[in-house]
Amino acid sequence: MSRCIARVALGLAFITAGATAALAQKIDNSSLAPPAFRKHVATYGLVYRLPKDVTDVLDAKIKAPLKDQLVKNGLIAETKVSNIPHVTVMHLHSADRSTPAKMLKAMPKLPGPVSLTLKTFYTTEAAKGAGHPWWFDLGIVKSGDGFENMMAFNTRATAALTPLRDGPLPRVTGPVYAVMSEAGRDLVKTVGVSGVNVMKDGKELRAHNPHNTLVYSMAKFTPALQSAFNQVAEDFNKVLPEGINTTFKDVSIVEIGFAGNVLREIYRIDLATGAVTDVKSGKALAAVGK
Repeated sequence: MSRCIARVALGLAFITAGATAALAQKIDNSSLAPPAFRKHVATYGLVYRLPKDVTDVLDAKIKAPLKDQLVKNGLIAETKVSNIPHVTVMHLHSADRSTPAKMLKAMPKLPGPVSLTLKTFYTTEAAKGAGHPWWFDLGIVKSGDGFENMMAFNTRATAALTPLRDGPLPRVTGPVYAVMSEAGRDLVKTVGVSGVNVMKDGKELRAHNPHNTLVYSMAKFTPALQSAFNQVAEDFNKVLPEGINTTFKDVSIVEIGFAGNVLREIYRIDLATGAVTDVKSGKALAAVGK
C-alpha cells in the first residue's frame, strides 16, 4: 500500500517542477570539463535535522571515540568542522542569496512526519578513485513506510528545487566528475548532483541513499585511512547493533559548506502542518507544501 501511495505522490513532481521553472536561473555546466573543483560560492539544501533522541545517543556512545580515532589518524581539521547533525534530502549550488526564499516558495508536497531507524556505520567516497572528499556515515534502514515516504519526497524535491541551481555542486566537479559512472555523470549534468531520485521515461530512478554524516574529510582517502575507518565502522556497529529509532518531525532549508556540512539553518518547516519558522527571527511565515 505504501508503494502505491508513493507512486501517486511522484506524479506531483512534474507539476511542481513546472511551477519552479519560473523561478529558475541560467544553469552553467561548463565547470564539469576542467580538472579542478568548481569554486564554491554558496550551497543550499533541504535537510532533516537529527532529533535530540538521536544526538543524545551519538553524543554518549560515538562522539568521543570517533574524535579519538580522527586524532589518532592525523585528521585534526575534521574534528573542527562546523555542522548541524542532519540527514540530507537534496543540495544545490547557487550564488543567488535569495535562493532559500525561492526554495521555500517552490516547496513540493511534504511527506508528513517520517519514522525510521538509523543503523550501520560505513565510509563513503565522493567517487571511487577520486581521492577526496570522503565521509564517515550512519545509514538508514531501507524499508518501511517512513523510508518509502522519504524516498518519494526526495523525488519531488529534486524535481522542484534543482532548477534553482546555477550549475553543479562544486564537490562533484573536477576529479570527482572525471571518475564518476555514466549514471552519476548524467545526474550531475541534469540536476546538478548525484545521489538523488529522478523520473526518467516515466519511471523513478532511485539513486538517493539517505544517511547522517559524522565526518567530512578532504584528506586523501588512502588505503590506510580506508582500512582504519572501515574498522571504526565495524566497532561502532557493535556498539549500536539495533540502530536508533526516531521520527523526523520537521525539515529545514539550510546553507551548506563545500563537503556537505550544514553551516546554518534558515527556515524550519513542520512536516505535519507545513508551518514555517524563520529561524533567525523566530517569526512564523506562510505554510508550504500542503
